[in-house]
Amino acid sequence: MKHIPLSRITALVLSALAVTAMAQDKKGVTPAESNYQAAPSAMAGEPMVQSINPNAPPMTKAEFDVARKIYFERCAGCHGVLRKGATGKPLTPDITIGKGTDYLKVFINYGSPAGMPNWGTSGELNDQEVDLMARYVQQDPPVPPEYGLSDMKSTWKVIVPPDQRPKKKMNNYNIANIFSTTLRDTGEIALIDGDTKQIINIIKTGYAVHISRMSASGRYLLVTGRDAKVNMIDLWMEKPDTVAEVRTGLEARSVETSKFKGFEDKYAISGTYWPPQFVIMNGDTLEPLKIVSTRGMVVGTQAYHPEPRVASIVGSHFKPEFVVNVKETGKTLLVDYSNIDALKMTEIASAPFLHDGGLDSTKRYFMVAANNSNKISVIDLKEGKLAGLVDVGKIPHPGRGANFVHPKFGPVWATGDLGDEFISLIGTDPVKHKQYAFKEVAKLTGQGGGALFIKSHPKSNHLYSDTPLNPDPKISQSVAVYDIKNLAKGYTVLPIAEWANIKDDGAKRVVQPEFNKAGDEVWFAVWSAKNKESALVIVDDKTLKLKAVIKDPRLITPTGHFNVHNTQHDVY
Repeated sequence: MKHIPLSRITALVLSALAVTAMAQDKKGVTPAESNYQAAPSAMAGEPMVQSINPNAPPMTKAEFDVARKIYFERCAGCHGVLRKGATGKPLTPDITIGKGTDYLKVFINYGSPAGMPNWGTSGELNDQEVDLMARYVQQDPPVPPEYGLSDMKSTWKVIVPPDQRPKKKMNNYNIANIFSTTLRDTGEIALIDGDTKQIINIIKTGYAVHISRMSASGRYLLVTGRDAKVNMIDLWMEKPDTVAEVRTGLEARSVETSKFKGFEDKYAISGTYWPPQFVIMNGDTLEPLKIVSTRGMVVGTQAYHPEPRVASIVGSHFKPEFVVNVKETGKTLLVDYSNIDALKMTEIASAPFLHDGGLDSTKRYFMVAANNSNKISVIDLKEGKLAGLVDVGKIPHPGRGANFVHPKFGPVWATGDLGDEFISLIGTDPVKHKQYAFKEVAKLTGQGGGALFIKSHPKSNHLYSDTPLNPDPKISQSVAVYDIKNLAKGYTVLPIAEWANIKDDGAKRVVQPEFNKAGDEVWFAVWSAKNKESALVIVDDKTLKLKAVIKDPRLITPTGHFNVHNTQHDVY
């Protein structure tokens, strides 16, 4: 056994005690935040070359491969693919070798108030794995392969060419009221008829579909998995199914189509986490046409960042532009697709780390969460400039957010927070309510931290907020509902998981409220593990009473779900 000096042991014990004490500090990172930040990367299974650092503790190739898999499953989402730091601190050898294996084991075991989970004491990693990871982060980071045009084209498939697709709708479905529901852990989506509540088709997709987006025409549904596989689904087919697919990288979160008049359905775009880039594709076939790297300088510090990931993308309704949000550098890129052979981009400095967001009710302003800066960046899509930078709560996570008219402040857009119990309301009318425009005008108190999605509808008088990442099951299994006309009375709790009447002991986390086209129903996913029963619960928006429950053995780990009409027209 290696001899460790008494002074070193004392220092390690004191470090462990300090970390434990800080982890219990209420000002530290919540379990909800830790769980969210540690979301797995899709690159865990990708082969990478081991680079031997002579100053690092030795590792066999087998140990390195195991540690690399653990890193990409648990750590890369926070510390970055190249370990240069993202929402977490850098873990490069110039830092970690000086700390030493024993010191690093303490922090991996106990976590830290800066956001790292307590991997050892939680039981997520055993002692051998903790030791493995302490040695691994002292090695040179392995670099995943790039992914260029030839790589993409090798995965590109046109299953049904455009000239062989239906010339008119060939089914009797009310397409505008179809829901696309992510079946996270099976790599599928379920298309569900919003009128009959029956499953239309289960479609194989990439792993853990992150988002579903509609083409401008409302015919094509596009989804992207975390593994960067994009599926184009034709809703006109007798049985809607995939007509084209492509893999645009090794890991991704976003896909969108051209929305501006004259360019409807002409182009699609996919943004990737790795490599850090986006690709513009043919809107009929998903043929990759133009790749653009997002590597560059961070807003403010002007320091170079080697892997700024592409987060959310929306299509502008005011210009032939894609709105591309680059996470680590804090930049919003307005990408003019009117001539992709002479591509023009407007770069707008927002704030790190840009994540998700949505349009205001006029669709002129894009409201995007810079979640680790605790700000909402407001992008004017008509003028092509930054309209405001609004301080909000801790780690805002709006999904697409929610628009409604406040009795005092006029039109507002709302976001919930991962890190606290508040909902921020931001004024969005610079004409009739100029004094409130692009300012946080009010805070609502919710059930607790761990909120992921907030939702309303132009025909609804209610605002819904989920809290699926809250550690308290009573909170994660229910939703808070606010009366927009009487926000002062607080929220009503709807016991969604209880209404699902699931008998087993699954997590039953309630996630992502989504309205139907008419705006009189709200759908929720009751999300349990892959080997547990899950369900969809539908609530009557007028009465806040249970309307229906959808159960089916094929509904495995349902998470996000998207109504065709609301997604097509950016209604939220």
